[in-house]
Amino acid sequence: MDQQTISPKTFWQRPEGKTGTIIGLGILAGGAVLLYKILPFLITLASNTLYLAGILLVLGALIYMVLDPKMRNLIWYMYKSVMRYITGIFVQIDPIGILKSYVESLKGNLGKMDQQISKLRGQMHKLQEVILNNKKQIQSNLSMASEAKERNKESMMILKSRQAGRLTDSNLKLEDLYKKMEVLYRVLTKMYENSEIMMEDITDQVAVKEQERSAIRASHSAMKSAMSIISGDKDQRAMFDQALEAIADDVSAKVGEMERFMEVSSNFMDSVDLQNGVFEEEGMKMLEKWETEGVSLLLGNEKSVLINKANNDSDILDLDAPVARPEKADNHKNQYDTFFE
Repeated sequence: MDQQTISPKTFWQRPEGKTGTIIGLGILAGGAVLLYKILPFLITLASNTLYLAGILLVLGALIYMVLDPKMRNLIWYMYKSVMRYITGIFVQIDPIGILKSYVESLKGNLGKMDQQISKLRGQMHKLQEVILNNKKQIQSNLSMASEAKERNKESMMILKSRQAGRLTDSNLKLEDLYKKMEVLYRVLTKMYENSEIMMEDITDQVAVKEQERSAIRASHSAMKSAMSIISGDKDQRAMFDQALEAIADDVSAKVGEMERFMEVSSNFMDSVDLQNGVFEEEGMKMLEKWETEGVSLLLGNEKSVLINKANNDSDILDLDAPVARPEKADNHKNQYDTFFE
C-alpha cells in the first residue's frame, strides 16, 4: 500500500487558525476604534515633553517587537498557544484524541464493510444462477427452434428464436452487471484488508506515541519551548504534534474515501433488482465515475490492478474463498513511522 505524501497544515488551516483569524480581526478592529477614540488624548499628551518621551519609548518598544525576528517569533508562538487553548475548549484538537476517535470510526466502518461484502457475495451468487439458467433456456429454445424448423413449424421456430435472442441480450447486460459487481467485490475486500492494517498501525502508533508525547511535554515545558523559539531552535513539542497531526490528516482522508466508496457500493447494490434482472443506470454511473477518478489513497496503484482483474475473463474470482485477513509479520513496518523521521 503506497504511502501518500501529506504536507503539514499551516496554522491558519487548522481549527485554532480559524479562531485566530476571528480574534485577530477583532483585535485589529478594536485597536483601530480605540486609537480613534484616544487619538485626541495622545495629541494632548504629546504636547508635554515627559509624556512625549514615554509615548516614544512605548512606540520604540513596539517597533523593536515588530522588527526583531526572535521577539516576533515569540509573540507569534504565544498567540498560537492562546488560540490553541481557546479552540481546545470547544473542539477536539488533541492529535492523540483525534486518532483514537478515528480508530473507533474504522472499527464501525469495518463492521459495515464486512456486511456489505457478505450481501454483495450473495447477490453475485444469485446473478450467476440467473445467467446460468438463461444460458440453459437459450440452448433449450435454440434446440426447439431447430426442431420446429425441421418440422416446418415456422411460427414455433420464430417464437423460440426470438426468446433465445431476448435471453442472449439479457445475459449480455447481466454479464456486464456481474463485472461491475466483481469490481465492487475486489475493491471492497482489498479496502477491508488495507483498512485493518491501517487500524492496527494507528493503534500501535497511539499506544507508543502517547507515552513519547507525555515524556516530551514533560521535558519541554511551555517556557522551554518559548526559549527555543527565541534562540532559533526547533520546538520539539510542536514538531512532534505536527507529525501526529499529519498522521491524523492522512487517516482522515483515507477514512473519508472508505466511507465514500461504501456509499457508492450501497447505492449500487440497492439499485439492482435481481428478481427481475434489472438495475438502475444511476448506480452504474456512480461506480464508473469512481473507476475513472484519480489514484486511491487506500488502494494506491492496486486500484487499477483490481479493475483490470475484474475485466479480465481469464482471471476467475472465487466467491467462496474467505476474505483475506492480514496477518502481522514479525518484520512488519508501521506505515506511519516515516512521519517522525
